[in-house]
Amino acid sequence: MKKGIVMEGGAMRGMFTCGIIDVLLENKIGFDGAVGVSAGATFGCNLKSGQHGRPLRYNKKYCRDRHYHSIRSLLMTGDIYNVKFCYDDLPCRLDVWDTKAFAENPMEFYVVATDVNTGKPVYHKCTDGGREDMNWIRASASMPAVSRPVHIGEGIYLDGGTSDSIPLRFMEEKGYDRILVIETQPKDFIKKKQKYMKFIRLALGKYPEMIKAMENRYIMYNREKQYIREREETGEVIVIRPEAPLNISPVERDENELQRVYDLGREAGLKNIGKIKKL
Repeated sequence: MKKGIVMEGGAMRGMFTCGIIDVLLENKIGFDGAVGVSAGATFGCNLKSGQHGRPLRYNKKYCRDRHYHSIRSLLMTGDIYNVKFCYDDLPCRLDVWDTKAFAENPMEFYVVATDVNTGKPVYHKCTDGGREDMNWIRASASMPAVSRPVHIGEGIYLDGGTSDSIPLRFMEEKGYDRILVIETQPKDFIKKKQKYMKFIRLALGKYPEMIKAMENRYIMYNREKQYIREREETGEVIVIRPEAPLNISPVERDENELQRVYDLGREAGLKNIGKIKKL
């Protein structure tokens, strides 16, 4: 039996996931493997390092700081979330990510990024929390059109949610058969076509396969949601999701809103703790 956890992204909807993660840590519930996408990667890595409350803490502290995220950063650097602040200043000095604990925890931790040249998902296993792992986490969370593509080795990558938003099938293919899925949209949510394709085509003109992936993302996403519902109905997986839309900005600047969504995650985690322990 291999126990796994799948963490969807969704920018600051990820505060919902953070609340659940902290409930898991408080109850000393561990997993053999995890996969995170976008915010599910940037926040989910704290499950492996065992750092209770860290994402909520630093997001509330810096949510109004222009060095963290701002239009100015987008115009000056090409990234709405400032890369130096998010992947250097913050984890290395301001609110240190415990890479030692991350490396020593035997739980496998994968992140999903999208290869901009193929439009296909790439799954990277993070091992030590070093610079390469950090780059893959950054790639997974780099939202198209408001983030620069991330160069890693010979590849170029962007947001993993574009090609595999909720990678349950990936974990099943890895042999995990007791899986907890954390979604950040309600059960009946249906993604619609991307509204801003003209802007995306302009921003990603060099990458036609990535543009195609963005055009078809709603199809992929809705199929994954349907598959998860089917697996849930047969009792194959446990799913925790919000009961209603979280209605939080991708670049939320109100710490009360961050706390609100985190608290919803905690409530959902505590409500389902009995089911989770049965894993």
